[in-house]
Parts: sequence; C-alpha cells; structure tokens
Amino acid sequence: MDEKYILVERSPTAEEYQKLREAVGWGNVDFEATEVGLHNSLFSVCIIYNYRNNVIGCGRLVGDGGIYFYIQDVIVLPEFQGKGIGKRIMASIMDYLKACAPPNAFVGLMAAKGVSKFYERYDFMERPADAPGMFKIWKK
Repeated sequence: MDEKYILVERSPTAEEYQKLREAVGWGNVDFEATEVGLHNSLFSVCIIYNYRNNVIGCGRLVGDGGIYFYIQDVIVLPEFQGKGIGKRIMASIMDYLKACAPPNAFVGLMAAKGVSKFYERYDFMERPADAPGMFKIWKK
C-alpha cells in the first residue's frame, strides 16, 4: 500500500470517529458514550493520511476477549475507498485474531448493506435472511 497511508494501532478519538461515521452516513451517537465505547475496544486501528495527518479510516474489535469477538466500525472515508485501505484495516484485525483468539471463538460482524462480498474474502459467511449478520467460527 502507498506509504502516504499509515496504519497505527490506536482507537480514533471520539471526534475522529464521529467524523468518519458522519461521512459514511451512519450518523453519530452520544459523545460520552462514544468515548466509553472506543476506550473499551479490545483492539483498534486507524489509517492516517500522511499528507494531511488526518484519520481517514478505522476498524475495531470488541467483545469479551475469550469466547466472542465482533468486528466493528470498519470505516473508510468515501474519497479514499477503493485504495486498499479497508483491506489493510481488516488484515490488521485478522492478525490480532490470529494472535489472540482461542480455537472455536465466535467472530461476528454486521456488514453494511452491499459489502458482504468484502468480508467473504476473510471467510465470513452470510447468515440466513431471518438471522441477519455474518459470522465466523475462529479456527487456529
């Protein structure tokens, strides 16, 4: 990937996170709740656009750290989509899971409409229409 996009292992700030959510049409949640949620993530990464020093993407892993892991908030600003940034975020999250998730842990996510194919490359499977979401049983 282009060196102008720098991956850092950290949570976005509440301000950065809310800007990302707004840019992709997800709206915002309470600021204080956002700070608590981001702080309680198991693992987070941000992609920083080196030329502007702005966070242009992020991804988080939440859960109990043992039985359940959920991929949350894989967000890339629309003007930076299609440049491999989402793949880089997911690669980092998957590396964390390889290192930390025990065998048979449940790894879930809720894919935004129209992006399920993106997650299938990481072996996630769509759930039936009457049970929305995607899941993966982690195999080490």
